Amino acid sequence: MSKKAMQERDEAIAQLKKFLKPGDTIYTVLRHVSKSGMSRDIDLYLMLADGPLYLSGYAATALGERRAPDQGIRVGGCGMDMGFHLVYNLSRTLWPEGFTCIGRSGQVWGSWCPANDHSHDRYHEEVTEAMRYAPDRFHKDGGYALRHHWI
Repeated sequence: MSKKAMQERDEAIAQLKKFLKPGDTIYTVLRHVSKSGMSRDIDLYLMLADGPLYLSGYAATALGERRAPDQGIRVGGCGMDMGFHLVYNLSRTLWPEGFTCIGRSGQVWGSWCPANDHSHDRYHEEVTEAMRYAPDRFHKDGGYALRHHWI
């Protein structure tokens, strides 16, 4: 990667970190599927009170992905949820070392920490609910800091 490309990537990551925090939901929109079914063009959005915020440009630069000619990020491959793939990789790029647990602020699923390692705790009887969602807990996999939802 060239020095200029690394600088652009770092700037895109800094901009995304201004908008995003762990626990946010990224909404994906499928714009196009190739005839072969081996690539897709997907847009990423963050919903704000005053409307959607388009993230695809910054996300493509941060991830080193190609932009589609019309809209979205061109993602190759099939056989898995490519929207989740994009959001997971973006989250992992933004928080490569992991993130601090956001806890559990209510009964609604969306208010719980999205990390994948909470589910493993439920099989250990000595782990209490308060310990499971402790706000000082650190999750090593930054890929689960953001949630994903298709529009």
